[in-house]
Amino acid sequence: MCNDLYRKLVEESADMATIIDTDGQMSYVSPSVREVLGYEPEELVGEVGYEYQHPDDRETVADAIERLKANPDDTQVVESRFRHAEGSWRWVEATLQNRFDDETIDGILVNSRDITEQKRRAAEYEDLADEYTRLLDAVKDGIFYVTVEATEAGYEFRFERLNDAYEEQTGLTSEEVVDKTPTEVFGDELGAEVESNYRRCARAREPITYQEELPVETGARFWQTNLAPVLSDGEVIRIIGITRNVTDRVKRERQLRSQNEQLEEFASVVSHDLRNPLNVAQARTTLLAEECESEHLDPIVRSLDRMEELISDTLTLARQGQIVADPGPIPLVDLVGGCWKSVSTESATIDIADDITIRGDRSRLQHVFENLFRNAVEHGGDDVTITVGSTDDHCLYVEDTGPGIPEDERAEVFEPGVSSATGGTGFGLTIVRRIAEAHGWDVDIVDGDAGGARFEFSGVDIEPR
Repeated sequence: MCNDLYRKLVEESADMATIIDTDGQMSYVSPSVREVLGYEPEELVGEVGYEYQHPDDRETVADAIERLKANPDDTQVVESRFRHAEGSWRWVEATLQNRFDDETIDGILVNSRDITEQKRRAAEYEDLADEYTRLLDAVKDGIFYVTVEATEAGYEFRFERLNDAYEEQTGLTSEEVVDKTPTEVFGDELGAEVESNYRRCARAREPITYQEELPVETGARFWQTNLAPVLSDGEVIRIIGITRNVTDRVKRERQLRSQNEQLEEFASVVSHDLRNPLNVAQARTTLLAEECESEHLDPIVRSLDRMEELISDTLTLARQGQIVADPGPIPLVDLVGGCWKSVSTESATIDIADDITIRGDRSRLQHVFENLFRNAVEHGGDDVTITVGSTDDHCLYVEDTGPGIPEDERAEVFEPGVSSATGGTGFGLTIVRRIAEAHGWDVDIVDGDAGGARFEFSGVDIEPR
């Protein structure tokens, strides 16, 4: 009864049962061989199993049988490839047991199952893992892995692995930091700051981004870091960090901030310490002109007025070239109309070709258009015509009918102090370019349709009305 039950279980099992002798000859093969390898059991009885195995795997199975003969009580598990009836190779995991003392079996019992699909998936995962490893090692940002373990006191963090870029940028290696805590790697003070960010990420259970100061032996000091938690069953088990060395950028920002502060100090000196005595000199000159006549008064007045123009343009350069952080909508008609009224235009004509709205800083752009209008009148004469319009959604132009600017002089005219007008400060077009750049625009000089100068501003955010 027991033998019949055992045989029934074997014959209905999805796993394949085979009985072989020490030479590999098969005396029994269960019916499941049809599903596993495509053979009828009767075809295989009396055959030697090695003949159906992949040549590269025969020695592996033979060694397992030898070990089983030497240690009859042991169980041997081997993986090998068997030829399917259709000619393909199938991976099989076989468990070998010595059952020579069993009257019913009297041989080596081999229980086998098809693991071809598992092998295929494992190979895919291995290839994918290799691909990810190569990818992570190839990126220029530093990547690090931290294991997270929940404790009664909160969390414990230990480094797991660093990619090549992290090692190059910090001078640390995976071997040096593996299984160590941040305090063990960076010391108590810095390590505590590092752990506080890891803890914040673990508690938030979502990615966080921050800038940290972490000096290392390579000279890098400032880092832009992103942390992402990895969850399993609702618990954070790992943190993946991506960090970028921003030391040079931070140094440049600090240097620029310092320069801006110095520039602001300079502007304050110009505005107050120079303007105040200049205003006194202008007032005294006016009083002196009322009391007496002198051929020396007019040159003094002109010199004082020029000093005032220079101070005004210098302040504009110092304060209007900073980046425009919050541009607003400005109707072009309103902006151009206000600027035209502020400039002495004599008999000049203004033509606004397009009714559009641009985004920018109105007060700064007033300097741009006033300088261009004044420049056109000074060079083109009282009857010059100035046209303002757009060529597309990102290009604004100001064009005049004056004599134009020779091509070989166009780059030079934007330099500070360059002026072809008598008595000009040479800062007008420099101010135009600085304010344009502060808006993120590019400015170029080309020939106008009537041969005059045409200033084209590209990168402008234009809204049609």
